[in-house]
Amino acid sequence: MREYSDALEDLRVKYQEKGLEIHITGFTKVMGDLIEGVQAVLGFFILAVVIATIMVFWYTRCVRSTLLVVFASMLAVVWQLGILPTLGYVLDPYSILVPFLVFAIGMSHGAQKMNGIMQDVGRGFDKLVAARFTFRRLFLAGLTALLADAVGFAVLLVIDIKVIQELAIAASIGVAVLIFTNLILLPVMLSYVGVGAKAAQRSVVNDIDFSNAKNVPALWALLDKFTQRKWATFALIGGFILTVGAFAMSTQLKIGDLDQGAPELRKDSRYNQDIAFMNQHYGASSDVMAIMVKTPDGECSAYETLKKIDVLEWQLRQLPSVESTNSLALLSRRVLSGLNEGNPKWYEFLPNQSMLNYITAGAPRGLYNNSCNLLTVYVYLQDHKADTLTNIVDHVEAFAKENNTDEVQFLLAAGSAGIQAATNISVKAAWYQMLFLVYGAVALLSLITFRSFKAVVVAILPLMLTSIMVEALMVQLGMGVKVATLPVIALGVGIGIDYALYILSITLVGIRNGNSLSEAYMRALNFTGKVVMLTGVTLSVGVITWVASPIKFQADMGLLLAFMFIWNMLGALILLPALAHFLLKPKYANQDKTPIESDV
Repeated sequence: MREYSDALEDLRVKYQEKGLEIHITGFTKVMGDLIEGVQAVLGFFILAVVIATIMVFWYTRCVRSTLLVVFASMLAVVWQLGILPTLGYVLDPYSILVPFLVFAIGMSHGAQKMNGIMQDVGRGFDKLVAARFTFRRLFLAGLTALLADAVGFAVLLVIDIKVIQELAIAASIGVAVLIFTNLILLPVMLSYVGVGAKAAQRSVVNDIDFSNAKNVPALWALLDKFTQRKWATFALIGGFILTVGAFAMSTQLKIGDLDQGAPELRKDSRYNQDIAFMNQHYGASSDVMAIMVKTPDGECSAYETLKKIDVLEWQLRQLPSVESTNSLALLSRRVLSGLNEGNPKWYEFLPNQSMLNYITAGAPRGLYNNSCNLLTVYVYLQDHKADTLTNIVDHVEAFAKENNTDEVQFLLAAGSAGIQAATNISVKAAWYQMLFLVYGAVALLSLITFRSFKAVVVAILPLMLTSIMVEALMVQLGMGVKVATLPVIALGVGIGIDYALYILSITLVGIRNGNSLSEAYMRALNFTGKVVMLTGVTLSVGVITWVASPIKFQADMGLLLAFMFIWNMLGALILLPALAHFLLKPKYANQDKTPIESDV
């Protein structure tokens, strides 16, 4: 298919040099352009690896530990790419970016393990002891986070769309592999290789001395303010305002494509320009919906049946989004007029069964089948936008409800637009079901980890705000909920919970050990918070490069994921301590701050 597409392009170039203007449309050309765009994804993956490596090295200044983290994450990708064909799966254009997500998640968890070991070595522990300490402190949080990622991807299996199911399987396999490579293998390798002595000392230079406020980094001091009532109140009020505003915008979110042309390619791509030219000058739409009319055997030419089809066609042609229609009923009108010297007075649908049978006998088989029990009504649309498909589907369903009988039934739908309409219906049904399942799974795993309902609320609410804001962003950017954007929420929630788990787990340990919320949160920032910021920025920078992809749905996914990574990070650093102030703050009996009661 790629070779055929390239051959067409060669012909275009050859004859355009002679002054001819050539426009090429069709499925083969779309797939050829799509394959060409997919090959560019390899460049984005390499760029992501380089960005992540540079960011981690900038943070650690340690070559050996940086290379180990990159090696463990790349190893997970290699294992994933080996397991998929073994199980009979392949990477398609929708799941081609999954290896990058696996690598990015691996870098996030690997950086946390490396940071913990590096700090313990800097405090004087042997590299083996440091690896054991870090493994014990972070294994449960890391395991829960990866399980949340895997479950978040796995819930996509409930969506009855094959490409999404294959994406879910590929992502779940990759995340499962990370449990072995980054949670187990990486600490083992670091226990042998260790970290650079200078890097280890540098990692504890900024250890917080709570007895001296001057030693607290300015950013840490700012974030710590959100553990106080005044700042926590302001943060929650701000979050509430953002939630209400974003929710109001999200009500305008539509299901389906909002642009003309091939949705896989950019609006200004050569193929979509050719489509626009053909539609504008010839009305040759590539968006076709086929309505099937089921009849008893041998009765597809019955007058009453064709009369209903004729009425339906007339109604559809009155809709502004319909360019033309075609059916056996319309052919009967044209043939009758043609048999009478093209006189428009004979462009009529006569109740003459013999004439209808005569016309049907010579009609193309695309209008009815060999058994004469199935008719096809072709509806040529201006585009496949969400509103266009919704209006057509609603109209046909209303017509079918009034005209269906036990013998004649109007059924939806086939054709390119019909498949798109069916896909939109499946996406709409799965949208809120998917959200319910992914948040339910993440909440359950968080409850098992924290053993506190209030801690689960603290971890989940910032994620919910980000999900609502993403829907609002989609409205502002003119994106609809479709196959490409549907998985983004699950991916963002599954990966976003990592931030909350790493920060909240350390914070809860501090509170249970008798520290104030401020002290516990400070220790969490110093231990895992630095890496949360590092990975949040690194992941966002890595996926934002996708906006340069010639494939539109990959560019859309990159933009939305970058937004979610940043806002999930900010939610974990700002809203999490604000919520913790009201839900998790310990109560003290005396000036010595001896905890007598704790909400956790």
